[in-house]
Amino acid sequence: MIRHTLSAFAVLLVFSTCQRPAQQSVNQSTVYYPAPGDAWERRKPEQVGLDAALLQQAVTFAQQQETQQMPRDFSTQEEIFGTLLGPIPSDRAQTNGLILKHGYIVAEWGETGRPDPTYSVAKSVLSTILGLTIDRGLIKDVHDPVASSIQDGGYDSEQNRKVTWEHHLRQTSEWEGELWGKKHDFVGTAAYGRGERKPRTLQEPGTFYEYNDVRVNRLALSLLRLWKKPLPNVLKDEIMDPIGASNTWQYVGYPNARVKVDGKMMSSVSGGTRWGGGLWINTRDEARLGYLALQKGRWNDRQLVSANWFKESVKKGPTGQDYGYLWWLNTEKKAWPNAPATSFAAIGAGSNIIWIDPEHDLVIVWRWHNGNPDALFKRVLAAVK
Repeated sequence: MIRHTLSAFAVLLVFSTCQRPAQQSVNQSTVYYPAPGDAWERRKPEQVGLDAALLQQAVTFAQQQETQQMPRDFSTQEEIFGTLLGPIPSDRAQTNGLILKHGYIVAEWGETGRPDPTYSVAKSVLSTILGLTIDRGLIKDVHDPVASSIQDGGYDSEQNRKVTWEHHLRQTSEWEGELWGKKHDFVGTAAYGRGERKPRTLQEPGTFYEYNDVRVNRLALSLLRLWKKPLPNVLKDEIMDPIGASNTWQYVGYPNARVKVDGKMMSSVSGGTRWGGGLWINTRDEARLGYLALQKGRWNDRQLVSANWFKESVKKGPTGQDYGYLWWLNTEKKAWPNAPATSFAAIGAGSNIIWIDPEHDLVIVWRWHNGNPDALFKRVLAAVK
């Protein structure tokens, strides 16, 4: 305890000497970051300004909301999403979750250590990787056309050469084509299950919002070509290891999603588990990713991803849903009416969600629930004193 106090004082003294605001130093020195592995500190609700009884009521509610969308054996996968391209587990955990306040675990239920597919939560992970890509100078500007740095034929057409990195991030790219055996238009019941869509006329890139996994998978392939190494390796080296994640997560590709990069065959990952594969990860590791987003890309004394990237990522675009850079937003208070407008989330089918609330310094990960996260957020926020 004395050692921590002296460290905090030393940091404050240095910052004061440099004529920087003392409050900034104090705030940074008091931020808690969990150590790697299971050495994650817990706090009783009352220690962090929460009503214990009301928080327990919220947890009890969550435990009773098992998903009806996704059976534990994934037997409806192709009925819902269409023909599989990659593997899918034979079983999953029941509904489970974890609540962080100031980074400390204040509530946890279910099998939070079990890695399961997280579906489109992976899209927000890809957004973070794109932020890293800009930080490394591999992309000069998010508004640049992808064709200016990717010349693999995927952006040669008159339609596709207008697509920018930002269009991909906002799901407004209107990219046209086929990738890994799936087409951009989602026409055909067998291939796309309940996700089948009626044919329509393509719009100008940037002018029309459509949630579209083929186009996000195209984004992932373009990022692979820039990094020249598999994105799971990028994620591990640049994010997961530095934040102390477990070694149980894996980013599973489709067997046919392989390309040659600098003479080496590499797997390209997907933006979800719609057609199998995807990011298979446990709840605790997802909480670390959520906490990284809450801290705007900082972990301990390292800025892993620029703070400005996270700031820009949660701004609503000019077209379509309340959506940022592959993050779901609440600026219009329609998604979660009982939550702050500044809250945002990574969301995947199942339902799986990592919800971040900067106003109350909260992160909630809730997996395999019945699709109404606002009902849980309302209960948790009621516990905030």
